[in-house]
Amino acid sequence: MLVDNFRRQLRQEAQLWQDEGLIDADFYQILAQRYQFNNLETAARDRFVFILIAVGATLLGLGVITFVAANWQALNREAKLILLLSLFLTTNIAGFILWRPPASNNISPRSRKRRQQVFGEGLLLLSALTIGANIALLAQMFHISGSSYELFLIWGLAVLLMAYGLRLTSLGMLALILVLIGYSIGLFDGYFAQNELTWARLVIQHLPLFLGVVFVPLAYWCRSRWIFRIAAIAFVTSWQFHLQSLQVLTYRDAPPWIAIAAFALPPALLWSYDDLLWRVSSRLFQPFARTLAKVFFSITFYYLSFRWIWSAPSVAFYTEFQNNYLATSLPFIDVAIFTVLALWQWWHLLRSTGNRERQGIDFKTIFIGSLIVITALLIFVHKTITLIPAIPIIAFNVLLAVLGFELIREALELEQRRDFWGGLILLTLQIISRTLEYDTALLFKSLVFVLCGVAVIFAGLWFERYLSSLPVLSTSDENRS
Repeated sequence: MLVDNFRRQLRQEAQLWQDEGLIDADFYQILAQRYQFNNLETAARDRFVFILIAVGATLLGLGVITFVAANWQALNREAKLILLLSLFLTTNIAGFILWRPPASNNISPRSRKRRQQVFGEGLLLLSALTIGANIALLAQMFHISGSSYELFLIWGLAVLLMAYGLRLTSLGMLALILVLIGYSIGLFDGYFAQNELTWARLVIQHLPLFLGVVFVPLAYWCRSRWIFRIAAIAFVTSWQFHLQSLQVLTYRDAPPWIAIAAFALPPALLWSYDDLLWRVSSRLFQPFARTLAKVFFSITFYYLSFRWIWSAPSVAFYTEFQNNYLATSLPFIDVAIFTVLALWQWWHLLRSTGNRERQGIDFKTIFIGSLIVITALLIFVHKTITLIPAIPIIAFNVLLAVLGFELIREALELEQRRDFWGGLILLTLQIISRTLEYDTALLFKSLVFVLCGVAVIFAGLWFERYLSSLPVLSTSDENRS
């Protein structure tokens, strides 16, 4: 979508340049051929057709499932089985025939081929949607008991095999969504209960490792940034539930390495992530990984800057932690694997090589590495040496302010609005949160709100004037901003 917007804007500008005599018709044709101006309407129409087909396929699948469910009791077991398998095989085979790349001797127009592929992909999505209905109905028919999260996990794994086989981003996204739905249901469906260990429970308990092993290679296989983005966000989020670190900080007897792994390991993995380490020719996912590391630090420092996080534990919380499943079976394997991976990535990041494709040690890497080390040391000191709450409270407030100012400094250097507003929002939230958290007079609070509002307005206007006074940015800089 962003590429199409750039091409559409470039076509408008090129037509304006031609009308003003800045470029001739030959150069315009070169631009039109290089950026494929003639295919803009076709690409937009194909996206619209794909959305229509996806929505229609979903409604069609729901209609068929509802019709079958309405007449389910009137059918015998053999008829039910034949009906389910026929629906799955028909949509799968028809979708694959229409989706597969056309033969070289096919002389049909390109737009027709593309529409056939879009329609075939829609049928493949419909086939993937029918897998869940088939599993549920077959389990009901043969009296196979199971939980709802197991259904979503099996469904997601089946769609995942289709995504690997067909190399389709849409199927990969669907598989990832189904696995996350199963994880969300299973996380709150007896996750802390003492029960037997099953394969589905293993997937839920080790979802961060599962995401890294299964969906990150799929993102490279499909060259899909969205699969990597959602998988990375899901990894960071599930890692917190995986270690229960948001509660561990309030327990005196909790091992310190759990909290260190929760708050220091994810940014260490994300910032040192490099696509070149996996034999990839370009850094396709590294920019988002580093952006997510900054977001993680922003949320973490803001959360840990509150006073109640470091308060003494109550007896009820202490008893709950002792009876918790995590207290007797801690996920040490996942922490060990990701720690080794983070050390390996940082070793490749920090070592000086003569390869021009690798980035050397820069200020941002030293800054993020320092934040990681300081965060780990603060948690370790607080949980092993001293329990004085004032030390981590002051330290994390200082780290939050330093991160906000660094984002603003980087925005001024690289002329990026995103980092500027991110740093400004962090500093504003910190001031307002501390004002509301501590017992201050109402008049002082109103004064702080007014000053913050005035500061945000003047800072935003100054930054926009600063950007307008700079020379015109190149296309790559515009897209980066």
